Amino acid sequence: MSAIVLIDTSIYLNILDVPGRNQQRQQVFDDFEQRIRASDCFLLPMAAIWETGNHISRLDSGGQRRSWAIRFVDDVCAAIAGDAPYQPTYFAERDEFAAWLRGFPDTAQRNKSPTKTNEGISLSDHSIIQEWERTRQRHPLSRVMIWANDSDLSSYDTGAT
Repeated sequence: MSAIVLIDTSIYLNILDVPGRNQQRQQVFDDFEQRIRASDCFLLPMAAIWETGNHISRLDSGGQRRSWAIRFVDDVCAAIAGDAPYQPTYFAERDEFAAWLRGFPDTAQRNKSPTKTNEGISLSDHSIIQEWERTRQRHPLSRVMIWANDSDLSSYDTGAT
């Protein structure tokens, strides 16, 4: 059964092959290939786009940053145009974004996970979780998951056992 898959920054950085952020590239591509064969639908959250741009802005040299920024922009534009295996999620309306933002203090207060008790949930992760919730509510009969390289976000999976 196919799933609706929200792509986390940790996965997107490997898909793009961003230097220093691509250590799981082969595993990500193997998983990506399996998911494509399973006819999964891929969504690229706005937070993952922003965070990826931030990581690219921290590359070593201006030339490297520009080169990767061009690749990144081309890829996101291809996704917007429907020419990539994923599409960006919608842009939250002002009122919905404000509601997400108002929920952030409670999220930031919580421990990120049972093993990360000195770290709260970031605003980016909070927004991805909100997009997961929204997608789950819109598609109650579908498996909806966050594909991430860490257990914190990957635990958001309606099909998990």
